[in-house]
Amino acid sequence: MAKKNLNEMSFLDHLEELRWVLVRSTTAILIMACGTYFFSSFLFDSIIFGPTRPSFFTYRFFCDLQQQLGFADSICITELPFIIQNTQMEGQVNMFVWMCLLAGFILSFPYILFEIWKFISPALYEKEKKGAKFFISISSFLFFLGVLFGYFVIIPMSVNFVATFTVSDMVKNQFTLESYIGLVKTSVLAGGLFFELPIIIYFLTKLGLVTPEFLRKYWKYAVVIILIVAAIVTPPDVVSQTVVAIPMLVIYEVSILISKIVTRNQKKQNG
Repeated sequence: MAKKNLNEMSFLDHLEELRWVLVRSTTAILIMACGTYFFSSFLFDSIIFGPTRPSFFTYRFFCDLQQQLGFADSICITELPFIIQNTQMEGQVNMFVWMCLLAGFILSFPYILFEIWKFISPALYEKEKKGAKFFISISSFLFFLGVLFGYFVIIPMSVNFVATFTVSDMVKNQFTLESYIGLVKTSVLAGGLFFELPIIIYFLTKLGLVTPEFLRKYWKYAVVIILIVAAIVTPPDVVSQTVVAIPMLVIYEVSILISKIVTRNQKKQNG
């Protein structure tokens, strides 16, 4: 059966098309998740629990950077005084499944974008349809960049902070597996989605819901929020906070620039 034209599709037809988009995207995630099962030892031992070791790349990088800049070596980590324990009978099984699904979602993200593009493309102009490869490539690149930012910056800085913070020497840190996995999931997904901000702003500007003036007006509030987030997830030193804050500020500035370009192009087309 030939695919219907957008103008010929009813509301139920759109729902049916959306349902198949969700079905195909979910299938891709499950296939990738099953694939990660064969690499589960590497996934958990080397990747997920990597930031719990003092030898992790980020800790060594910041230690070397601090020493080269002549700062105190307080950030050079020799130990992370905590253990991770499982407190529920099905805890490890649940976390295993969730992390495989998360890995499946990350790996299948370009395909999910492709499905989304196919769904919305009938509503686009012919010139805009030709940008499919560019859209999927840039969006995937930004997402993976955000995931890496979350993994190599947010997670180790957060782990270092909570592991070394103590109200008393009488209190020993014993984190649950669920809380640690929650930190990993939140950090990588939040990083990936935040780095999609330029793409989101592009479409919101195209729809007239956002303007560069609006983004510039609330720039100072965005800076404050970003600095607060950086201060929360990093140790109390300037270098760590700067490394976290700068990429987030750059992403926000790029979003403003994209909004300006879209607005200017729309004015040329209408004028």
